[in-house]
Amino acid sequence: MEKTTEATPAAPIPATRGLLPLPLAAARALLLAGGIATAASAFLAWTWTSEFPGDLTITGYPGGLQWLTFIAGALTALFALSSYGIPGLGWLIPAGNNAPLALTALGGFATTWFTVIAICAELGGVVNLEPGGWIAAIASLLPVLGALALPEQLGDDLKENLKAYVAKPDRIPAPKTLAPWIERAVITAVTVIGLAVFTYGIDTEYGELFVGYLILISFSLWALHTAGLLDRFSRIVSHNRSFTLAMGFVAAIAFPFTQTDDHYANIGVNILIFGTVALGLNIVVGLAGLLDLGYVAFLGVGAYTAALVSGSEFSRFSGVQFPFWASALTGAAASLLFGVLIGAPTLRLRGDYLAIVTLGFGEIFRIAVNNMDGDSGPDITNGPNGIPSIPDLSFFGFNLGESHDIGGFTLGRFANYYLLMVLIMAIVVLVYTRAADSRIGRSWIAIREDETAATAMGINGFRVKLVAFALGAALAGLAGTVSAHVTYSVVPTPYQFAGSTPPNSAFLLAAVVLGGMGTVAGPLLGAALLYLLPEKLNFLQDKSLLAFGIALVLLMRFRPEGIIANRRRQLEFHETGQLDVPEQATLTDEPAVTKAGA
Repeated sequence: MEKTTEATPAAPIPATRGLLPLPLAAARALLLAGGIATAASAFLAWTWTSEFPGDLTITGYPGGLQWLTFIAGALTALFALSSYGIPGLGWLIPAGNNAPLALTALGGFATTWFTVIAICAELGGVVNLEPGGWIAAIASLLPVLGALALPEQLGDDLKENLKAYVAKPDRIPAPKTLAPWIERAVITAVTVIGLAVFTYGIDTEYGELFVGYLILISFSLWALHTAGLLDRFSRIVSHNRSFTLAMGFVAAIAFPFTQTDDHYANIGVNILIFGTVALGLNIVVGLAGLLDLGYVAFLGVGAYTAALVSGSEFSRFSGVQFPFWASALTGAAASLLFGVLIGAPTLRLRGDYLAIVTLGFGEIFRIAVNNMDGDSGPDITNGPNGIPSIPDLSFFGFNLGESHDIGGFTLGRFANYYLLMVLIMAIVVLVYTRAADSRIGRSWIAIREDETAATAMGINGFRVKLVAFALGAALAGLAGTVSAHVTYSVVPTPYQFAGSTPPNSAFLLAAVVLGGMGTVAGPLLGAALLYLLPEKLNFLQDKSLLAFGIALVLLMRFRPEGIIANRRRQLEFHETGQLDVPEQATLTDEPAVTKAGA
């Protein structure tokens, strides 16, 4: 007798509607008109006095934060046009969803209203707003209303309904295959845009402009992510890794040539030093899974070693002056030696116990160099006074402490050191990528995922962890040798677990976790953000750390894998639908399987 199977009734499909009861045509019109109006409002005067930074009193030309509102409005209008199916704009939203429209609208609204609120707070009330400020506030609200009226598959749960407007679909249509030269042209264009965006952010002259910049960048990247454009770009990068890496270093080299003030080159060189140390820590934490809370001590070992052999008159060995390549190797070797000496007796510990031991090592280093002043201990580090008057480096007669004219551009002292750090960063990235892709790199990952299982498979856990500890320490020491010459002096104060400014162990660990553990670009981006935030948020004074803490909590809540996520960690933290199996189109003797392993 033939066996029959009854079809399971399909779940009702949620109604396609918007949160606001407006027709689709009206919603799109609000988006487009609101985006254009928001961009146009930037050309009006928002306040009557020039006391607010950026001079927003001029009609006919944007200033300061008004430029950000203009860009946000233009992006909103551009995405709104793509929703009309205009030829040539369909590539903007390959996912075919409405989330990018809502996020660009929210970005314009947040940037504009932040400016309006800042004007009222700093100048003393809404009376300081000109009609242009009111027009901008109302105009930036229109696209948000239009976005909320766009149709989505909504249910009865308000939280899930709101999520539909800010989340990326699980499935995005596969892209068309592009010619290799087109892919490289896309990478080049993105590199140029990225350099321009980074240069604008680092050149911001006051805190309010930097906060508005962060708001706009955050919502814009979020919109590009939900549209599927970042996934498409990642696919292109995976096909052209070497070219992408080369373009990244070309952009890094070009940065000092875009600067007219050496102060911003100083910020750039410190970001690279901070990023190099964070990348070394990423080997220990991101790849090997070892929680090191005293890592900044290895930076200090390299800095003090370079200072002692630099020829400074305050050095214990004042008659010794190594060339830079020798002092760099000496600093890296000294840090590597300390890494082995500290790691050998402690790396048999795991988890919190290892973290406590490394925290103790960091404090021991700081106290030791503070006491080596000839009174409390041997006369080596000059105690709290440190080792000042460290001379500038010189290569083949090229003194990095002097300004030089190259191709019509003047490179100051910090720009010279910045280019040196780009070279060192290239070496560090090469070492990191080669180590991560090697057999020992895979052993690190195995130890991180499950040390017991890795040991059972024949991996010598202690030896593998010791290599990670020593290599990470050597990279930090290498960065420390440059840091000593950039700052002219080395003192014990910065080498502590926590403090208000980087580098310290807490900031280094936050840079790795924030940027994305186990990636190359993640720690560099995290280091850039964590160095720029205290630098640019001085106007918040004692509340800057509070704002920084709130930002970290929000990021860890909504993107725990970091800004630039390692693929494995992203799958661990999010349900991506990767294990979904399509339901059978026809009835069979076996029940349909909708989830792998179900």
